[in-house]
Amino acid sequence: MADARIDDAKAAIERIPGGTFVMTASFEGKRAGVMVRSVQPCADEPLLICVAARKGHWIEPLIRDSHAFAICRVAPDNRLIQRKFSTELADHDETRGDPFDAFPIETLVTGSPVLLRSIVAFDCEVVRHFDLEADHELFVGQVLASRMYGRE
Repeated sequence: MADARIDDAKAAIERIPGGTFVMTASFEGKRAGVMVRSVQPCADEPLLICVAARKGHWIEPLIRDSHAFAICRVAPDNRLIQRKFSTELADHDETRGDPFDAFPIETLVTGSPVLLRSIVAFDCEVVRHFDLEADHELFVGQVLASRMYGRE
């Protein structure tokens, strides 16, 4: 009976409003990006956002060392972005090349790559990191800059 309740809860969580987001970071010439499960505002003053990211992606040390990340909301039907920044590519493979080479980017304040194909982007400084006893971890970032590129 407990399994049915968990399945119902998972289905209910999927109904929470969300979007398609790519989290990016850069440090000492290395860049990484990954699709993330959840992004939400968590404070107004200062302006903070919270990001839930799957553990084990090679973006983690870049965020740790740079103390920064960017969040790019992208169109949900953009299959190329979803494929290039899939969470299934958790281990960095030099033979795949730099996924950002396929897209026009810019940087705002922190140096994290921002996809110009984004609907909106936030450039953030890490203020907290929570290593959960789960398959995801939380990053809380203070928004230093943002850009609106298009409309949904």
